[in-house]
Amino acid sequence: MKFVYFDAKAGLSGDMILGALLDLGVVPAARFKKAMAGLRLPVRIKIHEVERSHMRGLKVDVAVLGPGSPARHWPDVERFIKRAPLSKGVRESGLAIFENLFRAEAKVHGEPFDHVHLHEAGADDAFVDVLGCSWLIEELGISEFFCSSLNVGEGYVQTSHGVLPVPPPAVAELLRGVPVYSAHAQAELVTPTGAAIVKTIVRDFLSFPELVYDRLGCGAGGRDHPGLPNILRAFYGDRRAFSPAKRVFVVEATIDDSNPQVLAAFVDRAFELGALDAYLSPIVMKKGRLATKLTLLAELAKIDGLITAVFEETTSIGVRYYPVERRALEREISTVRVLGKPVRIKTAKLEGRIVNSRPEYEDCLRVARAKGIPLKDVLKRASAADPASAAAAEDNRKK
Repeated sequence: MKFVYFDAKAGLSGDMILGALLDLGVVPAARFKKAMAGLRLPVRIKIHEVERSHMRGLKVDVAVLGPGSPARHWPDVERFIKRAPLSKGVRESGLAIFENLFRAEAKVHGEPFDHVHLHEAGADDAFVDVLGCSWLIEELGISEFFCSSLNVGEGYVQTSHGVLPVPPPAVAELLRGVPVYSAHAQAELVTPTGAAIVKTIVRDFLSFPELVYDRLGCGAGGRDHPGLPNILRAFYGDRRAFSPAKRVFVVEATIDDSNPQVLAAFVDRAFELGALDAYLSPIVMKKGRLATKLTLLAELAKIDGLITAVFEETTSIGVRYYPVERRALEREISTVRVLGKPVRIKTAKLEGRIVNSRPEYEDCLRVARAKGIPLKDVLKRASAADPASAAAAEDNRKK
């Protein structure tokens, strides 16, 4: 399977996403047009190269023919997509994107979900943007999307509801929890359709990571901002070659005046807040005082919340944090039955080869207590029931 990382320094829109994915050169433009023609919408699709501030990109223009598209309610959109001559996966993806759009509009207008209607975001060209994006994802075999923080622009935009500030209310609602900023352009850089697409399909929003990619696609927007290439870049490669968690941060605090029960409880709290690891180490501080060092390992997006929690829930008045490199094996979780109870098995792989397989401690402990037998017996039974453990043992025996 493949990954895509979107570099959205100039924001993004539905047509920019289409252009970036088509510019990867994997799916012929003619095949894309044929698939969209099956929707029988009154639109004309033009795909051509353009230049934006001296950078080339692929522009996808979707022109609505005739008097224009009607305002649509959710039942109208749902009915159209369910009848579209597309695969089940494409239809489900399209419905999820439009549902996010409708929920955002309902929230900002204070209307029930089934009563709210879409104007620009529900027009015929938006169907091509959303369903075309979903179709390309399936054709390209993309299993996961990642994206940079989003440059939303600034200023005001003219809409069917009048002049609205950038980002418009629906976009601001869609981008809750997404890292955003404003730079370099007095314009709307993230459209409602673009926001709904990335909000639905993107797994993580993170700074440009270390990655190995096979292809690069550039999708162009409709404007040419001076000094800011209106281009969305899509980096496309093998999912196994991309580890977004490779670069992480260590957060440390040394504490000599805390109740140990508070620190023990905080370790559990750190995991709830997204820490990849958390542990306590005994140390000796100045003047020979016994103390504890709290160490947390976390991704960049989690460290602010963790640091706040350290200050709120422990007696620490200062922390250190710094980036570190990390290598982690591929991991899979499977389930076996032990004495009629489910036990999860964590399997670790190196380049597709099983190098470790272990039953989950908590599951085995639960079975041991329920059945009144020693924990070591449950661990042994779980390992025996796990095909991966047997395969790993056989590999080691042959070596």
